[in-house]
Amino acid sequence: MEKIRIQLAHRFASLGHDVEFVLQNKRGEWLDCLPSGVPVIGLGARQLRSTVRPLVSYLRARRPGALLAAMWPLTSIAVWARDLGRVPMRVVISDHTDYSASKMSATSAGRFKLQTTMRLTYPRADGVVAVSHGVARSVARFSGLRAERINVVHNPVRLPSAEERQCPCEAAQDWADHAGPRLIAMGSFKEPKNFPLLLRAFETVRKQVDARLLILGEGDLRGELEGLVRDLGIQDDVSMPGFVARPWPYLARADLFVLSSSWEGFGNVIIEALACGTPVVSTDCPSGPREILGDDRYGRLVPVGDARSLAAAIVSGCSESHNREALRRRAAEFSVENAADCYLRLLVTDSSLE
Repeated sequence: MEKIRIQLAHRFASLGHDVEFVLQNKRGEWLDCLPSGVPVIGLGARQLRSTVRPLVSYLRARRPGALLAAMWPLTSIAVWARDLGRVPMRVVISDHTDYSASKMSATSAGRFKLQTTMRLTYPRADGVVAVSHGVARSVARFSGLRAERINVVHNPVRLPSAEERQCPCEAAQDWADHAGPRLIAMGSFKEPKNFPLLLRAFETVRKQVDARLLILGEGDLRGELEGLVRDLGIQDDVSMPGFVARPWPYLARADLFVLSSSWEGFGNVIIEALACGTPVVSTDCPSGPREILGDDRYGRLVPVGDARSLAAAIVSGCSESHNREALRRRAAEFSVENAADCYLRLLVTDSSLE
């Protein structure tokens, strides 16, 4: 999600708009990727619920023309801060999560919190964005908004240049030099990505194909995943070098990209793989992969949580021929320019809400 905001900021700035980033705290691995000259303001809040007061102060002092906030509860906080500060400005909120499939809605308390805050705040936003049709249905369910009030704007992906795709893969040279099929996956080491499913599927794959698996990412579940790799006896064939801000050289060298998620808001990593001409195997999880892959036209979809089906699709994908140029053309449909134009129509006009 951070990468998406940075890409939009670059586009907004290139069109002559003044852009500022307002963060809970001014830190993170993405700060070096921000556009040159774009201010970054840290609110200094220890918890999300503590951001309301400093955000109100920021809005009163800076009086921006518009605020774009992503991901609940920041979406609701943005509306509250605008109203409490009585600042005449537009607030556009965007959601990237299918809350119907998330842990938050698994309990009655979580569902109550989502529904109550969304119904109090979302109708007062000047624009509501969902990154996929599945997310839009989820937002409508919890917020009570009519479908026509929710704008579906697919996440943008910056297409890498040929030079970016051809850079050395120093963090995983053994994987890059492997003569057999090279598999790649990316994402935070968190429950929704379901990397344990991928590792179990890969154990089956490795018995049939001399493949290597590279997983780019970082997160709280690293220790658990490393333990599972050892338990499955695949430690010689799996590499997890950590977070990589520019993954295109790895994607371009891969024979197959695999997404094993239990749920997604959209699935930007699929588009990044397609942009490098890399074939995709993905779980048919809510709520983005099927939209991105055009059903099965641009990749192979398998049932969620089914390690056997995932392994079979990977083995097949390693032996099939693929039209890589068609995959790159599909990725180009999710351009930063198209997404930025959609957001700007909401941020600077209300024509889309009429």
